[in-house]
Amino acid sequence: MADGMWITLISLLSTLFFVLGVPIFLVIGYWIVGASWILGLTLDNMGATLSDVFTDGFALLAMPLFILTGDLINKSGIAKRLSGFAYSVLGFMRGGLAMASLGACGLFAAISGSNSATTATIGGIMYPEMKKGGYDERFAAATAAAGGTVGIIIPPSLIFIVYGFMMNLPISDLFVGGIIPGILMVCGMQLVCWFVCKLNGWGHLITWNFSRIMKTAFGAWLGFFAIGLVLWGIYTGKFSPTEAAGVTVGFCLIVGLVSYGVSKFIGFREEEDREDFQDRSLGGMLVVKGFRWDEVPSIVMRSAQITGILAPLIAISVVMQQILSLLGARDVIESFVTGMGGYYAVLFTAMAIVLLAGTVLESLPNTIILAPILAPIAHNMGVDPIHFAVVFLIGDAIGFITPPYGLNLYVASGVTGIPYFRLLKYTVPYLLSLLLVWFVVALWPDLSLVLLPNR
Repeated sequence: MADGMWITLISLLSTLFFVLGVPIFLVIGYWIVGASWILGLTLDNMGATLSDVFTDGFALLAMPLFILTGDLINKSGIAKRLSGFAYSVLGFMRGGLAMASLGACGLFAAISGSNSATTATIGGIMYPEMKKGGYDERFAAATAAAGGTVGIIIPPSLIFIVYGFMMNLPISDLFVGGIIPGILMVCGMQLVCWFVCKLNGWGHLITWNFSRIMKTAFGAWLGFFAIGLVLWGIYTGKFSPTEAAGVTVGFCLIVGLVSYGVSKFIGFREEEDREDFQDRSLGGMLVVKGFRWDEVPSIVMRSAQITGILAPLIAISVVMQQILSLLGARDVIESFVTGMGGYYAVLFTAMAIVLLAGTVLESLPNTIILAPILAPIAHNMGVDPIHFAVVFLIGDAIGFITPPYGLNLYVASGVTGIPYFRLLKYTVPYLLSLLLVWFVVALWPDLSLVLLPNR
C-alpha cells in the first residue's frame, strides 16, 4: 500500500479518536507516531525536537506564570472587585450588569491571558448576579462565554506568547498590537448586549452615582495596579513578557497573603460586607479577602495542571509541523491561498481557513498547525506580520464560541449548569458582532499597529 494511503488511514483514525473525545494531545501523538513510522523517521527525531522546544523556549516560561497570575487574582478576590467597578459604571443602562460582565472580562483578561479562565472566573461571579437581576439564564451564560473570547487578545495573552515563539516575532509587539482590537471586541459585544437587553427589557437599573464609581474604583485599585504593571513594563521595554509574568505573579502573591492578614485583623469578611457589589466597610475598600499560606500549594498545583496540558501539546505540535512539511501540506495550502488573487483575497481566504478550523480545533493546535503555513503566505503578499498575527488570533478567539467545538460554551455550561445547546441561540448576536470587528481590524491594519513605536 502506498504511503499516501497509509497516511490517509491514520488521519481518518485520528479524526475518529478526536470525535470520540480522546484528548487532542493523544490524537496528535498517535498521528505523529504513525506518520513517522510510515515516512521512516526515527523516534529519536521526536525526542530531540521535544527537548529543543523545552530547553530553548525561554518565551514559553511566561505561559505558566500568567496562568498562575489568573488563579491568584481569582482566589484573592481581585476579580470580584473589578466586576464591581464595571457594574457601577454601566449599571444605569438597560443590560448594564451584562455589559459590566463583558467589561469585567476585558479587565480580567488584561491580567490573566486565558479565554477559558476568563469565562470561568467572571461567569462564576456575574452569572448568579445576572439571574437575580432578571436576565434570561441562557443569555447570562452566553454572555460569560462570549466575554471570555477577549482573554487571548487583550494582553497579556498565552496564545500570543505561543505565536511569537513559533514565528520568531517580538512578543511585546504582539501584546501591544492586541490592545485596540481587544477593546473593540469588548465594545462591540457591549453594544449588541445593550440592544438585546433593550428589546427584552432585561436587567434592573441602578442610578448613575459618581461616588459609587469612585468607591468601587478605589476598591479595585489592586487590579488596576496589576494591569498597569504588566502593560507599562512590556510597553516601555523595562522587562520582557516573561519577566513581566514573574513580576506580576510576585505582586499578586504578596497582595493575596498580606490582604488576608489585614482582612483578618480588621475583621472584614467580603461575602457579608457587600451590597450590589459595593463594600460597606472602609476596610473592605482597602483590601481584598486574600488567601492563606497553606492555600498557595493548591493554587500552584491547579496552574501546574493547566500548564501540564498545554506545554506538551505545544511541543508535540512542533513535530507535527515537521511532518506536514515533509508531506507537502504547506505547498498545497500555499498554492490554494495564493491562487485566490491579491492582498485582500489572500487575507480573507486565510481568515476563512482559520475560522473553519476553529470550529473543530481549540486555539492552541489551530495556531500551531496553521500559523506557520499561513503567516509566510500573508507576509509574501505584503501583510504586516504583527497585523496578521492579531487577525489570525482574533479568528482563533471567535472559535471559542463557534460550534461544534466552542470551548468557552462548554466552560460556561459547566460553570452555570445550562446545557451547551441551550446557549447557542443567545451566542449568535455576540458572534456576529465579533465577526464584524474582525473584518474591521483586517481592513484597517493601523488598529493593530498604531501603538507600536517602530511601525
